[in-house]
Amino acid sequence: MTDKELNIGKDFNRDPGGRFYTDGAGSGEEFREKHLKPAIEALEGDQTLTVILDDDVEMLGSSFLVEGFAGLVRYGYCTREEFQEKIVLKWSDPDFEFFARRIKEYVQRADFDSAEYIPSNSKS
Repeated sequence: MTDKELNIGKDFNRDPGGRFYTDGAGSGEEFREKHLKPAIEALEGDQTLTVILDDDVEMLGSSFLVEGFAGLVRYGYCTREEFQEKIVLKWSDPDFEFFARRIKEYVQRADFDSAEYIPSNSKS
């Protein structure tokens, strides 16, 4: 089985930002619910998901990162350990190493299944 890939800039939005659907297109909630969660659920066996952070993206805001990535743990979609085993963060721009470190920090601080997911709008 080949590993899967999710490119934030090409598969999701070139200008990701905001926490919730109500913040507009490209939110962390939208990314998690419509792209990241389904991609993880589609993994089989020991497959991993490589998330490309910097291709066609200028920056990633903290609200986007917290909701998009740490939300996986907070809403019980995966444990911190499963996140580490299944998701590989990839970038070529050295500035994006900062965002990868932030994602890992936010995921480590998230409490597993500590919140009930309630969509911020009715379009989810």
